[in-house]
Amino acid sequence: MKRIRTQLRAELMLIARNGEQLLLTLVIPLILLGFFGSVDVLPAGGDDPLQFLVPGVLAVAIMSTAMVSLGIATGFERSYLVLKRLGATPLTRAELVIAKILSVFAVEVLQAAVLLPLGYALGWRVSGTTWPLAIAVVLLGTSSFAGVGLLLSGRLRAEINLAAQNGLYLILLLLGGMIIPRDSLPGFLSNAAQALPSTALADLLRSTLNNDGHALMVPFIVLGAWGLAVPAIAAKRFRWS
Repeated sequence: MKRIRTQLRAELMLIARNGEQLLLTLVIPLILLGFFGSVDVLPAGGDDPLQFLVPGVLAVAIMSTAMVSLGIATGFERSYLVLKRLGATPLTRAELVIAKILSVFAVEVLQAAVLLPLGYALGWRVSGTTWPLAIAVVLLGTSSFAGVGLLLSGRLRAEINLAAQNGLYLILLLLGGMIIPRDSLPGFLSNAAQALPSTALADLLRSTLNNDGHALMVPFIVLGAWGLAVPAIAAKRFRWS
């Protein structure tokens, strides 16, 4: 635990020093929510577009930060041999993965702190009593996408990793029902998408924050499986350089 705390502190200090990236991480989801929340261009999949949009944008922010931002940054850390130095310390691969996941979760707490008030300003409201479960959902989503990002960045060269992270992000964004309702997809794609972490995360955030009555068990199982299995695989397969 001491090594994890030490590495977590180092990760948070690195994030704080990279002010431009942190600003983009916070501002881009705000712009996305502000734009789509103010114009009528997307199908809502329900009576109130904001009930669909706010949890969806929060899911996009989690995926962007945990997978793309973390994955690309870690890939270049490997290419610059920064992580090779860590490999010579007592820090294990699993401890590095845990520290990075926790550092991303801290950033996502900030994202939620700016996104949810904007949602309220636009007219969105939390409903029901299941909203505390959203904290566990965010943590599982963070673990899932950070695991995917670290699995790619821990094996691929930095340039290939950059393309892979962005390509996978686009696929998950289009199929995951975060911005575009999954009902708009062809039947076979809609069914297959239920196994994706992006779909499970978006569905769970809408269910817990909106109390819309959708079943929680299946998406929790899907997201839990991704959140536990992928980081473990990433830790085992990660290469320091």
